[in-house]
Amino acid sequence: MEISKETYNEYVKKVTPSNPLWKNMLRAFLTGGVICTIGQAVMGWLQSAYGLDQQTAAAWNTLFLILSSILLTGLNIYPKVVKWGGAGALVPITGFANSVVAPAIEYKVEGQVYGVGVKIFTIAGPVILFGILSSWALGVVCWAGQILGWL
Repeated sequence: MEISKETYNEYVKKVTPSNPLWKNMLRAFLTGGVICTIGQAVMGWLQSAYGLDQQTAAAWNTLFLILSSILLTGLNIYPKVVKWGGAGALVPITGFANSVVAPAIEYKVEGQVYGVGVKIFTIAGPVILFGILSSWALGVVCWAGQILGWL
C-alpha cells in the first residue's frame, strides 16, 4: 500500500506536537532571570553582611548556587523547574550541577561504585574532559607563541 505525499504530510502535522516558541522563550528568560537574580541578591548580601570583596563573594555565591541546585535536584524540585523553564534552567551553573547529580541519584540503587560512581559523570564527563583538553591545547599554543615571540 502506497501513501501519497499529502496524506503523509497531514499525518505528520497531526502527530507532531506543537511547540509554542514565544511561550518557551518567555519561560526560559524568566527562569534564567530568576536564577541570576537570586545569585546577584546572594552576592550582594554576602558583600554587605560579611564585608567580602567581590571575588570572594563570587566564589561563595558559586558554591551556594551549586549546593542549592544539588539539594533541589535531590528533592525532585529542580527537574520541575527545568521542565517549566527549559533552557533558562539548564544554562546557568545550576543546570550543570543538576546534570552531574541527576544521573547519580537515578542510578544509586545500583550501588556506590557501579551506580553513583559510574553514572555521575555521564553528562558532565565529556564537558569536563573537553574543557580540560581544550584549555591544555590553548596553553600549549600560548606557550609556543611566547617562545616564538608571537605573543
